[in-house]
Amino acid sequence: MVTVLIGTPSCDVYGSDLQMLETVAALVGGGHRVVVATPSDGPLHERLEHLGARVQVMSAPVLRRRDATPAGLARLATQAAHDFPHMRQLIRSSGAAVVCANTVTVPWWLAAARSCRVPSVCHVHEAEAHDPRPVRRALAAPLRLADVVVVNSRTTLETLCEVAPRLRGRARLVHNGIEPPHQPPAPARREGPLRLVVVGRLSARKAPDVALEATALLRAAGHDVVIDLCGTPVPGQEEYAAGLRHRAAAPDLAGAVTFSGYTSPIWPALARADVLLAPSLGESFGNAVVEAQLARRPVVATAVQGHLETVEDEATGLLVPPKDPSALAAAVLRLEADAALRDRLAGTARAHALAHFTAQRYRDAMLGLIDLLAPQPLRAAA
Repeated sequence: MVTVLIGTPSCDVYGSDLQMLETVAALVGGGHRVVVATPSDGPLHERLEHLGARVQVMSAPVLRRRDATPAGLARLATQAAHDFPHMRQLIRSSGAAVVCANTVTVPWWLAAARSCRVPSVCHVHEAEAHDPRPVRRALAAPLRLADVVVVNSRTTLETLCEVAPRLRGRARLVHNGIEPPHQPPAPARREGPLRLVVVGRLSARKAPDVALEATALLRAAGHDVVIDLCGTPVPGQEEYAAGLRHRAAAPDLAGAVTFSGYTSPIWPALARADVLLAPSLGESFGNAVVEAQLARRPVVATAVQGHLETVEDEATGLLVPPKDPSALAAAVLRLEADAALRDRLAGTARAHALAHFTAQRYRDAMLGLIDLLAPQPLRAAA
């Protein structure tokens, strides 16, 4: 038994947070102690403790897009100077044998681990290919302090190595893992309106506005279609979320849009749906797609980045261009009109997801990586 310290940017419960839970489950299941440092309390706290992790709420700097200004960077540097000694103290007092930074937004944990001569790993979930090249280089630079860089997709790997090619040698690809529903999913039942669902944060990058426009087009053409948005706003994008509600109240969508907020477990929402829409403008992986596939729900996704690793067009889902409500609506119409296509896509996609993207496969891979990083004398003593 060794202690693994994980530094995370939030106590939220979305993609990277859920994968961290799987990492914790793997480590605890492998006999290790886990300490998770979060900058605030939140819904993840209870889940971590349920798994057997110790949660330490402490101030630690987090890189945010809003900090990309001279004033923001100065504020961040001041906070880092204040918090860094406390981060080092936690590494030492916890007896951490390995430190893990969950996402590139908390690179100070890598620096703190290096200063304490403790091996470290950074789990990279981001693939922001559209960011300016200098910004991407700046985000990648601290990863040189990590002994291992875990990437969640080939997309993330290539995006990272494009600006930091020397990281390829220490990068390890571990696709996200999703725990399948406990009950075998039933096929979608086509009674009443066609039910669409979008699962993810209410943010411009996830583009639920495109799904709303596709729904409006379908309804304008005389189709009985409703849509459920399962997610909450990204901090700082509350105005965008308010715009979604305003659009949903317009006459062509009135009564057809449900805002379910954060939904966990997601399986009941998927069971109610006929089709999952994944209209993101960019994804490093896209957990929602795999969840729908495991739930035997056909997927219409944008042909971007990580979606290309989870959706093979016409085989495990349908791919459409981003920012194109008409293409999204046309794909939905195909699925509505062709039950055989729906069933074939759903069945093939579920089999593929079970073969490649399960939680157990992910846990085994992460536990193996952490065990290799733990210093040999510590593992022998444990």
